[in-house]
Amino acid sequence: MGSKNKLKRFKENETFDNVFQPSREDVVGDLFPLKGKWNTDFFKNDNPLVLELGCGKGEYSVGLAEKYPNKNFVGIDIKGARFWRGAKTAVDTGLHNVAFIRTQIELINHIFSENEVDEIWITFPDPQIKYKRTKHRMTNSEFLQLYKKVLKKDGVVNLKTDSEFMHGYTLGLLHGEGHEVLYANHNVYVNEGSPEEVTAFQTFYEKQYLEINKAITYIRFKIKE
Repeated sequence: MGSKNKLKRFKENETFDNVFQPSREDVVGDLFPLKGKWNTDFFKNDNPLVLELGCGKGEYSVGLAEKYPNKNFVGIDIKGARFWRGAKTAVDTGLHNVAFIRTQIELINHIFSENEVDEIWITFPDPQIKYKRTKHRMTNSEFLQLYKKVLKKDGVVNLKTDSEFMHGYTLGLLHGEGHEVLYANHNVYVNEGSPEEVTAFQTFYEKQYLEINKAITYIRFKIKE
């Protein structure tokens, strides 16, 4: 994408009432006004709140929002030019139960309060295969403890990935640390029993993976107390 296109999208994001682009200083200083108030002040209902971390183009957040109108969705990514697509689709189609925020995933405890989030989706994250990149894997121990800070007591995390490495690493870590694996499937489009929200729609990249018969894996789990 050219720099002109990026600038145009950043500008258009500023006009969308479903997009938030706070400064890092405001976020770290706990000055983000919707923290603890997403449902009361933005969505204006008490429906379950669901996050998609590293939402990319926002296709999954929008797809979930369309399919589950009685849930609220927030897509999070540091690259606002990416989720412009999802934000624009939501605006154009009058979808009011989805929003997007440009921030780092490491800062979600400054964006959401304790016990504010019902569910988290992690869709096709970078598996960070090299050992020295372990700290950046979105299902490592540190990230799980971060998610636990914002999740409700019975909150769940969903990992959908094309990476066998990420799937295996996460399953091993979950079992090793004593977290509760609710469901696991190493090929959701071949094996029966996959939850509907896992196979009902595909992201741009997921469709490419399926065209070359790459297995898509899925884990649903609870982080232990």
